[in-house]
Parts: sequence; C-alpha cells; structure tokens
Amino acid sequence: MKRRILLVDDELAVLLTLKAVLEINGFEVDTAASSREGRSKLRSHRYHMVITDMRMESDAAGAEVIAAARSACYHPAIALLTAFPIADEDWQTLGADKMLVKPMHTQVLLQQIEKLLASHLATPSIRSVSPPKAVPANKVAKPAAPRTSSPSVKKNVSKRGVAKPVAIKSRAKKTAVGRPTARAKPE
Repeated sequence: MKRRILLVDDELAVLLTLKAVLEINGFEVDTAASSREGRSKLRSHRYHMVITDMRMESDAAGAEVIAAARSACYHPAIALLTAFPIADEDWQTLGADKMLVKPMHTQVLLQQIEKLLASHLATPSIRSVSPPKAVPANKVAKPAAPRTSSPSVKKNVSKRGVAKPVAIKSRAKKTAVGRPTARAKPE
C-alpha cells in the first residue's frame, strides 16, 4: 500500500520538485497550490501525511491547512514546510508535528518524513484509524450553514429544548386556484 501525502505550496517549482522526489521514493502525492485547495482536498480524500508551506496567499494560510488537517477524522501526520523558520513552541502551538526548513537536502527530507510517519503511526490513537482511502466527492460532509434569525421564520421549541421549524408565511398573494403570484415591484 502506497502512503499518501498532500503537499500544499504556492511555489510551483517547489511543489513539482517535491512531488517528483516523493513519488520516486514510493509515495502517492496529491498537490494543492493554495490553502483553500488544500483544505478542499483534506475534506475529499484521506492522507497519511500533510506537508504545507506556511506563507502562501496569506501569512496564516499554512495555519489554516494545519487546522483543517488536525480536524480531519483520519489524523494525518502534519509537517510545516517553510523558508522562514519559527520557534518550536509556535509551530507546535499551530498543531504541526514537525517543521521542515527549505531548502533541504533530499536525503535529509526523506529521512525526516519517514521518521515522522513511523512515529505518528506508532501512536495508539492513530493505529486504530483505518488506512487512508479516497472519499467519494458526493459523500464529503458539507459544513452546516450558519443559523441566522429571519423575521419570516418562526421556531417552536420542544420540551427537550430542541428548536423545530414551523411553517413559513408566504408574502405572495394567492390566485383563485391557490397558487402564489409574484408581487409587482414598485418602479
């Protein structure tokens, strides 16, 4: 079974070079050129590891990818890839398992990735997770829309304290056959 890695970096040269190096060494690699694309792939696929650049479309882009990877149900190992090293407590606070500083010798990079994967998979809570596999796009959970109060929507609360929606009153006039008609807009 090939180990899957998601590589997130906005520098195309870095993205393609690392992808080639990792694939030559037996990894299956998906790439994303932005934080948004990386977060989307984290929701639609499963990975053993996520390697993300820190600064992409914004200074916080890498932190967003790390947060999305941390919240993934399959618990991938997370490495922060940066040309601007930050203090250990800072990248650990973000939720990364390892900081990789670029540029880096290929052999050193591969050793660090192998070591991180081995230690990550040795963690009891990680071993119990089934091996990563692709999730069909139609099965990806969509985030719930934020609840807003609307003057045309009323809610009824049950005895258990759970809000139940009730009928919404239509503002459209009804015709003789009972179908709503559109209101004329004032000009």
